[in-house]
Amino acid sequence: MSTATVIGGGPAGLAAAEVLARAGVAVTVYDRMPSVGRKFLLAGHGGLNITHTEERDRFLARYGSSADRLAPMLDVFGPEDLRDWCAGLGEPTFVGSSGRVFPRSFRSTPLVRAWLARLADLGVRIERRHRWTGWTDAPGGLRFTGDDGAQSEVVGDATVFALGGASWPRLGADEGWVGLFTERGVAVTPLRAANVGVRVGWSETFAERFEGTPLKQVGLRVGGSAGPAARGDAMVTRTGLEGGPVYAVGAAIRDALDADGRCVVEVDLRPDLTIDQLADRLQRRRPKDSGSNWLRRSIGLDPVAIALVREAGGGPMTTDPAAMARLVKAVPVVVAATMPLARAISTAGGIAWSEVDESLMLRAMPGTFVAGEMLDWDAPTGGYLLQASFSTGVVAARGALAWLAH
Repeated sequence: MSTATVIGGGPAGLAAAEVLARAGVAVTVYDRMPSVGRKFLLAGHGGLNITHTEERDRFLARYGSSADRLAPMLDVFGPEDLRDWCAGLGEPTFVGSSGRVFPRSFRSTPLVRAWLARLADLGVRIERRHRWTGWTDAPGGLRFTGDDGAQSEVVGDATVFALGGASWPRLGADEGWVGLFTERGVAVTPLRAANVGVRVGWSETFAERFEGTPLKQVGLRVGGSAGPAARGDAMVTRTGLEGGPVYAVGAAIRDALDADGRCVVEVDLRPDLTIDQLADRLQRRRPKDSGSNWLRRSIGLDPVAIALVREAGGGPMTTDPAAMARLVKAVPVVVAATMPLARAISTAGGIAWSEVDESLMLRAMPGTFVAGEMLDWDAPTGGYLLQASFSTGVVAARGALAWLAH
């Protein structure tokens, strides 16, 4: 019987383990934490948005420069496949109003329990509290260190690495693997925080009053960028902004910061109205209205939106309807940096695509495959992260099966 070693007990690793075990391979999963699937379980705290139902071209566009590489993997195991997989574990899914897909239980715990039971029935062995620390001299040899410091060596016929990126390191994924791969000559794009809040130098007054307050249904884009704005609720924090629309423009923010050391994000406070429509409504100002009352009565801005307009203006509020309309459609917010990796939902960067073939096998290390966030791709929240993790896990496992059969 062929043997396979899977390193990492997140969605990509466990998906790979299931595919391999179903094909009759003896699979052992190694994870450095006391339990597997920790980040998967954390994702379920918000309802476990497992995938998305939008049409294929838009779905693929969420992966930016990695869309072409991930497209065939989503054909192998796509959103409908993931939904069928959930249903097979007794957790049927439903589509929310935004097109996002959730388990009907709206929780990750029942899904993980059922999955682990299935893996056990398939004979998958899970070794917890084992940190991978490198390769041995033997072909297919791997070295592990236990929590007690004990060293062990394992030899398998194929290996799938699914160690994650470096976000939420307390849940198990850290960048300790990076140096081990680069020492072997494998190119790794530096890991960066993705789906993470940004730092903004708010005034003390604004930060104190509006920390924890959402900017409801706004549009965000990086200044000068084309295309539609990212829509949703952005949360004001004491040190900046976070939330879905911030994460959606995260790659553009990183690019701007890399280029100039700063980035201007334009906040559209009324994305459903044009500048001309806003200017027309702003013409109807009562003689005794204050600036705040003017914005509240004429275009319905709430206190946090009005304060953001004042914050951006840095001086007396303009009384010109056309100028105010332009400002409301693109309130400039200067971003100084992203929050650190430890605060990020996911990671950008990882093993370069040039290092793996279409089956996700490392070109320089035959029989060794890579899946999940270890690869150099990223995507916004909305089900895209989990979908690509599952898809790459399945593809890596099928690649390993082909390798074992050759």
